[in-house]
Amino acid sequence: MATTSKRLLVSDLVSTDKIDQVPSNYIRPITQRPNFQNVVRDSIPLIDLKDLNGPNHANVIKQIGQACADHGFFQVKNHGVPESIIANMMQTARDFFNLPEQERLKNYSDDPTKTTRLSTSFNIRTEKVANWRDYLRLHCYPIDNFIDEWPTNPASFRAHVAEYCQSTRNLALQLIAAISESLGLHKDYMNTQLGKHAQHMVLNYYPPCPQPDLTYGLPGHTDPNFITILLQDEVPGLQVLKDGKWVAVDPVPNTFIINIGDQVQVMSNDKYKSILHRAVVNCDKERISIPTFYCPSPEAVIGPAPEVVTDDEPAVYRQFTYGEYYEKFWDNGLEKCLDMFKTS
Repeated sequence: MATTSKRLLVSDLVSTDKIDQVPSNYIRPITQRPNFQNVVRDSIPLIDLKDLNGPNHANVIKQIGQACADHGFFQVKNHGVPESIIANMMQTARDFFNLPEQERLKNYSDDPTKTTRLSTSFNIRTEKVANWRDYLRLHCYPIDNFIDEWPTNPASFRAHVAEYCQSTRNLALQLIAAISESLGLHKDYMNTQLGKHAQHMVLNYYPPCPQPDLTYGLPGHTDPNFITILLQDEVPGLQVLKDGKWVAVDPVPNTFIINIGDQVQVMSNDKYKSILHRAVVNCDKERISIPTFYCPSPEAVIGPAPEVVTDDEPAVYRQFTYGEYYEKFWDNGLEKCLDMFKTS
């Protein structure tokens, strides 16, 4: 069915124009399409954090280190974020994307430098093939610097999102200390290297797609930041690359999925790897996911920790600022760009 007018968001293209096939600008080349036959049902490690600060501390640290080395991904339970805060955050995201089109579009921008913006795909200014996704990106640390930019509709938006951001920040700080300790570093080492710290989050909305085998919510990529804390609803969509196959990660209620980003790979000198992952879509159900990206501040200097560099394992990467890395990441459109920062 032909569209009657140009839509800025894929959700409005689907709901208003009621399309029955994927428009050509969303269709991937044949060699780049999702191959669902290459997907396996497996799991990533599930780590119980209740003893992270208790008598079982050393065992939890060991589990986190093993998960970072073997998978780059793990799930956590007993993470300290109340179920009520999680429920409020997910409902707030649903309420926002259910607002009338013109109300949502008050937040729209195609400028990737804006710290609060509603947009679609990844970077519509540069990409040739669009992704089946709308998103609201929010910078959220320090909260007082950004909260006045956030939407005021739904009415509870700012209160619920601020509460969620603070809770996930507390979790991120615990995980950063644990990852640092798992490498044999002082627990405060990585925290110190992040400079003043930065945090942003994305409310992702993936509408039902009439031909999910032709497109992606997001194609395979690694995260450029330090760690990502992902909240997802009950609809599957996340897939992680493991041993050449895509592993479908089924949602588990009241857990978070944690993945290490490119900066952990650098600081660990490749002992831990930032792993390719992707978001696929389906014909029948909308999906919401909410990643929180915990990052170094732009001026923070990143490089391998001296303690993990030896004569037998020399530094794989040169030092660089996170701002320099993030700029390359955006210029490359989701392509992993760590090779640009190698020592040789």
